[in-house]
Amino acid sequence: MFHSIEECTNFIFQLKASQYKGKPLEAVQIILNELGNPHYQTKFIHYAGSNGKGSTLNATREILMTHGLLVGAFTSPHLERANERVTINKQQIPDEQFLHYANNVVQIIEEKLEGKFPTFFEMMMLVALQYFAQDKVDVALIETGIGGRIDSTNIITPEVSVITTISLEHTEILGDTYKEIAFEKAGIIKQSIPAVVGVKNEEALEVIFNQAQKLQSNLYALGKDIETTILKKGYPQMFNYRYVSKVIKEIPLSMVGEHQVENAALAITASLLFDSTITDATIRTSLLNAKWEGRFERITDQIIIDGAHNSEGTNALINTLKDIEAGKKYIFIYAALQDKDHQKSIELMDQVAYKMCFTEIQLPRAAKAKELSLQSTHKNLVVEENWKKLIELEMERLSDDEILIITGSLYFIADVRKFLLSL
Repeated sequence: MFHSIEECTNFIFQLKASQYKGKPLEAVQIILNELGNPHYQTKFIHYAGSNGKGSTLNATREILMTHGLLVGAFTSPHLERANERVTINKQQIPDEQFLHYANNVVQIIEEKLEGKFPTFFEMMMLVALQYFAQDKVDVALIETGIGGRIDSTNIITPEVSVITTISLEHTEILGDTYKEIAFEKAGIIKQSIPAVVGVKNEEALEVIFNQAQKLQSNLYALGKDIETTILKKGYPQMFNYRYVSKVIKEIPLSMVGEHQVENAALAITASLLFDSTITDATIRTSLLNAKWEGRFERITDQIIIDGAHNSEGTNALINTLKDIEAGKKYIFIYAALQDKDHQKSIELMDQVAYKMCFTEIQLPRAAKAKELSLQSTHKNLVVEENWKKLIELEMERLSDDEILIITGSLYFIADVRKFLLSL
């Protein structure tokens, strides 16, 4: 048993997916059954996708909260502390309850699983499901960890499934083609449950459509059943939305970038499928309030942080920069984990950068700054292992016509955000 929140989180942080040798979902099913199946007491909306699931979930949460609902959310990663992953109406789970629910799980693991712990992510999810059931949320928004089909969150039966985008990531786990990855993500689609899809890749879309058809799931796809028209770029953006026969005009959105309009459209659709009585006024108000930390977040006029952790995210970041900061010189600081395909992201940045800076974070899975820099062909190149030193140096050198963009792994962005806000 854990006696303090520090002892608890320090221990569960160390749990790795590779250490548990049981079948996928097996431990989670046993534990939930022993807990009285708290996930049967809650309504859910389930989110999968390579990019955009956090922003889409966040926009959905704002809409449903503004509508007057009590909304749980299970998200990852966290920026500062593990409690951020489990919230009700954006308030983090209190330490006492976190500890209580974690200890419930530990007791079952020791008694029923011979002390064989599942992963950190699964432990967090088990805490979340107990919390949401105990506090009787109206709906809980659940983000997958990796993939969908054998992700531990796929234990739930949602009211709506949402698949945002598909990129070639986590290929060692999910497969190395769009079709294979789409098959894993489409695993969250359930029998006769509607699904909302933002995927554009035709190969991936075909797999998702086939799965939906097989399960008699009504599927609403961006660009087909859901359409957006951007009226104004910048801050705030303004767009029109159509979903089947439903039309909402002139929706303001605080999140910038065309991809955020698409995320917002998926969130509106998921919200309306969950509760068709939500008004246009509620949607307009909530999307103006919806902000998601670490996603094209402006720390100062000249410093932007963005967790663009794959090539699709990097492409969205660059397109947004061209819209919002056209004519400026872009200085990129990049750090990432080893399990990503960096080549394409670095190529994209190389094409628009004034300067490329590479650094690294203190994590076992972190890519080395030198190795990342070897994938760049940029003439103006900086390599500095100490990211704090690098950021301070580049901040000091900034000219009026330059923008400093700090990007890469969300773990990196979490540390950077904390550092910059403390200056």
